[in-house]
Amino acid sequence: SYPVATAIEGTLQACELLGIVPADSTLAVVGATGSIGKTCAQVLGRDFGRTILVGRDMARTEAVAAEIPNAIATVDVSRIKEADAIVTVTSADADVILPEHLRPGAVVCDVARPRDVSVRVSQERPDVLVIEGGVVAVPGDVEFNFSFGFPPKTAYACMSETFMLALEDRPESFTLGKDVSVEQVDTTQQWARKHGFRLAGFRSFERAVDEAAIERARVARRS
Repeated sequence: SYPVATAIEGTLQACELLGIVPADSTLAVVGATGSIGKTCAQVLGRDFGRTILVGRDMARTEAVAAEIPNAIATVDVSRIKEADAIVTVTSADADVILPEHLRPGAVVCDVARPRDVSVRVSQERPDVLVIEGGVVAVPGDVEFNFSFGFPPKTAYACMSETFMLALEDRPESFTLGKDVSVEQVDTTQQWARKHGFRLAGFRSFERAVDEAAIERARVARRS
């Protein structure tokens, strides 16, 4: 549930930086029938004026759309070109989002591992802002003695959820199975604020996002 929380927080922060007003904008969630995608759609769908849900099975995607105000279901990933903000979290083992799928000035939060967004996007579309979900700064002077492939003192959100369970003295499987509830997401957000876990800035394709990348997307959006 904490990866969901960080995806939501990161998407909203990136929207604010680019001047995207959720209530007047369109959200797309790719992988909307999965445990993380469905909950991201349920939470973020409350803020956005319109939501496009993309799944592989139309009936299942329509069932999720029925739970979210102003949401539509589709199996056509190219429909995300209508979106101002996109959260993508599929279990695909190949590129899902390509350069031609994105509108200028869009925000894309890629929570999937392996990533859903093609590396071609970083090469061909400097006018969009792609961020990785789930990279967290862990409080304290921590040393994992293990590399996650991130800067020091940072870890995946799923691992950080385990740290928080230990700090809360809750030796349990807090998020287990395919269902992640909005209540679980709210709880992990509360734990993060209590113990000092936070998003570790924005990263994109294994590199930190600099102000120049944000400004390019911001200018593209204004244009």
